[in-house]
Amino acid sequence: MKVQDPQLDQAIPFIQECYTELGKSQSQIDARIVEIGHAIRHHGEYVHTLEELEHGAKMAWRNSNRCIGRLFWESLRIHDARHVETEDEMAEALLRHIEVATNGGKIRPVITVFPPAREGKPRVQIKNEQLIRYAGYETEDGIIGDPISLAFTRECQAMGWQGAGTPFDVLPLLIQVGERAPKLYEIPKELVLEVPIRHPELPAFEQLGLQWYAVPMVANMYLNIGGVIYPAAPFNGWYMGTEIGARNFADEARYNMLPQVAAIMGLDTSRESTLWRDKALVELNVAVLSSFQQHGVTIVDHHTAAKQFKRFEDKEAKSGRDVTGDWTWLIPPMSPAATHIFHSHYTNEVKLPNFFYRNKKR
Repeated sequence: MKVQDPQLDQAIPFIQECYTELGKSQSQIDARIVEIGHAIRHHGEYVHTLEELEHGAKMAWRNSNRCIGRLFWESLRIHDARHVETEDEMAEALLRHIEVATNGGKIRPVITVFPPAREGKPRVQIKNEQLIRYAGYETEDGIIGDPISLAFTRECQAMGWQGAGTPFDVLPLLIQVGERAPKLYEIPKELVLEVPIRHPELPAFEQLGLQWYAVPMVANMYLNIGGVIYPAAPFNGWYMGTEIGARNFADEARYNMLPQVAAIMGLDTSRESTLWRDKALVELNVAVLSSFQQHGVTIVDHHTAAKQFKRFEDKEAKSGRDVTGDWTWLIPPMSPAATHIFHSHYTNEVKLPNFFYRNKKR
């Protein structure tokens, strides 16, 4: 009995779906599958064409069950960095990603795809969870900065990096190729666009000294396109306001700002029934949205994002594709019942191509 190669098992449906969407003929589909089968049998792998890589990466975004912003999957810009071999080349490509994605505040969705995992070839790794993230320091007076970054900050410090010790120190890039020692790369300040957080109606808000970086660039996931694994493929969209205002700033395990916001608002925090947390949470999110908008940085509120997701659902239905989703992630962390997503059901089936979290060693 002939045994099918596991990689070919994933390559065939990918090529069929990808090429059909690209308007290619059945003969072209069949010829490419034969070509891939030959490559796998004789070389143990196959190489994506640029067209396959580009459309496959877009499909991966479209299939991302936890993402509410999938309406814009076709706008993803693909940077092909499969040729890089050294840490310096990787760092150069990542800095280019940051610059192109930031675009002076007019955020562009970008993915940079580094070499795939291959037998006998050194694996490229980005140790950062996001390309830009703030450090976290344990001090006698408590944690300064972002608690989520404590372990990674210690790792960088052990390699000689020293931040200024403020709540918003941008961490360096940490890159590794094969078994070589990881290398640190500082991100030039001029590449990191940050937004000071102010409230349009509460001047005292400025006393909090809050700020946040403009672009969320995810780096701790690998990309699977047609059975080819890309261990380093950082990507970004733009922020939904609640990601910053209702999670990064508000979570007790992150910056935990709700008590301080409540204090400057003069809220009664003596009992939960005053709903002081809810009031503070709303104004914190108002401040985030207002500040990003005032500085010309792309951001979307959760109600608009939900309406955009409904448009995505409608477009997918017209294209004959079922929309899968992880409901627990799709509902926004603030006022979820005010969106249609809260009242909808989604099958959390994992489709390929897709992004997957790498195994965490920290």
